[in-house]
Amino acid sequence: MAFPPEFLDLAKRVNNWGRWGSDDEIGTLNLITDNVVRAAAAGVRRGRRVPLAVPLSQQGIQTGMIPGRVNPLHSMIAVNWEMFGPETVATSDDVVTMGLQAGTHWDALTHVSRSGRIYNNRPASGITAHGGASRSGIDKARHIVSRGVLLDIAAALGVERLAPDHAVGPEDLEAAEEFGRVRVRPGDLVLIRTGQMRLFLAGDRQGYGVPAPGLSVRCPEWFHARDVAAVANDTLAFEIFPPEIENVWLAVHALHLVEMGMLQGQNWNLEELSEVCAQERRYEFLLSATPEPFAGATGAPVAPIAIL
Repeated sequence: MAFPPEFLDLAKRVNNWGRWGSDDEIGTLNLITDNVVRAAAAGVRRGRRVPLAVPLSQQGIQTGMIPGRVNPLHSMIAVNWEMFGPETVATSDDVVTMGLQAGTHWDALTHVSRSGRIYNNRPASGITAHGGASRSGIDKARHIVSRGVLLDIAAALGVERLAPDHAVGPEDLEAAEEFGRVRVRPGDLVLIRTGQMRLFLAGDRQGYGVPAPGLSVRCPEWFHARDVAAVANDTLAFEIFPPEIENVWLAVHALHLVEMGMLQGQNWNLEELSEVCAQERRYEFLLSATPEPFAGATGAPVAPIAIL
């Protein structure tokens, strides 16, 4: 399928291939400098910590819509095992099988390809069934700690949850900046709240999935202009789904991951953070969000913590 001219024009405008050298594997994470982290740490005032991950359980977000992306299958392999003999210290142990993108996670730059290429003009053939991603796997994102900014779109628009057909655009991002009296800066980790997570938390697993609000194809250019390091939100698909451009599926994924080299996160629980930011009257914080370093993986779970 040929990509329409409007998509190709966007891809050219946000492309970062070669910006940090031909060997670069982490893309916009390069924007998180020592100075950015020092400034973010200096902004912590009370030490209030807010967890942003959903629980990893069999009753998780996945409902079978995406084949193979299974919720965690948790089994005990040892229960009170007295490995050194009777009346000694006993141990219990677990094993889990799960889709690495089943719950709260980051997509690696290798999660999608376009026209046979991944970020930095590398061939998608570098991703294999047995070896995973030979370059730009999620294990390369070793320390994602920076200033976090919550752009609470739902609160800025005065609703609990955006309508399923709401494509979040630059005008929404700027309205949320004004609402939170905050401005996105280079190296920031931007969190976009739509309120969609409220459905999952209320037990509506099917309704949480699709249709759902999400990022518009008009947003990547805004993030590119602001030099954002990574973006996450509280939906399954991340972008508006079904898509804005007919038959162009996962267009925002392609623009972020392939063209910009910018990680994106899905299924983040931003509900408590929304309440805390409103109470503190602050929508910026220190955010620690390093994924589990699965070698060669195209995504991985993360348990982010916002610290105000």
